Amino acid sequence: MKIITNWDPFRELDSFQNRLANMFGSEPAKLQNPGTAGQELAIENWRPLVDIVEDEKEFVIAAELPQVLKEDVKITVEDGILVISGERKVEKEVNGKKYHRVERSYGNFQRSFTLADNIDAKQIKAEHKDGLLKVHLPKIEKTEKKALEVKVS
Repeated sequence: MKIITNWDPFRELDSFQNRLANMFGSEPAKLQNPGTAGQELAIENWRPLVDIVEDEKEFVIAAELPQVLKEDVKITVEDGILVISGERKVEKEVNGKKYHRVERSYGNFQRSFTLADNIDAKQIKAEHKDGLLKVHLPKIEKTEKKALEVKVS
């Protein structure tokens, strides 16, 4: 007896994506109630990609933040740790749209970086333009530590 099933390419792609995600330790975005009128995105945490570049004057952290407003980004420095956090909000308006695949991640994000000793934390500046956040970490001159000899009396 043969069983005939309908081939669903989206189910095949979903299965493949899940296998890849398991291999690399990430979780793909999912639709809740797929195929129904009340489908919603399952909001997941995500990690924006960053580049860190150094020249003689500064370090620059460039973070990809597409569809994130500058008002939704927070940058803090505490105890030598720079934290970039925020949220990429999902579109709430669906109006008759039926999503077949959602691969972009939405929700809260946070990236932390330990600052080098030669960073002037008081002069850190950031700019947000066209989905790219650049955090400028200016260097300060490191003073040479001199050994002091203590005389024993």
